[in-house]
Amino acid sequence: MENIYPITAAILANLLAQVLKPYFLYRKTKRFDIHQTIASGGFPSSHSSTVTALSTAIALQQGIESTYFAISLIFSIIVIYDAVNVRYYAGKNIQLTKQLVSDLEKINQTTFDNPIYHEKIKTVLGHKLIEVIGGIGLGLIVALLIYPIIH
Repeated sequence: MENIYPITAAILANLLAQVLKPYFLYRKTKRFDIHQTIASGGFPSSHSSTVTALSTAIALQQGIESTYFAISLIFSIIVIYDAVNVRYYAGKNIQLTKQLVSDLEKINQTTFDNPIYHEKIKTVLGHKLIEVIGGIGLGLIVALLIYPIIH
């Protein structure tokens, strides 16, 4: 049973983060959107909660000197950095591009014919820092809470 602890912690943290997204969106906006359970972006970051739970579980089970912990820690840092930087700014670039197309159509009083200009592209790809911090906290809590149950 303890062999599955790291993967159990990671999957549980991911599922919990996804289930919590509609709740936190509703608290913030008074708008309920069940689709948030399968969305990327939002509070808490499921990417961050998943990799944090995985690394924490490995640290508790194998120790912080283990090779497995070192691998999972590096992996976690890359995933978290990507969520808060690369993917976040990719989403911002999409927003900017959509706004530029809209402004150009208004200025030129025309509609661009090429379908690429009107393709529906998701603008929320990454996370704000607070969303990542929430995911890290959730991942830590999940891994720490289920450790005594599995061990």
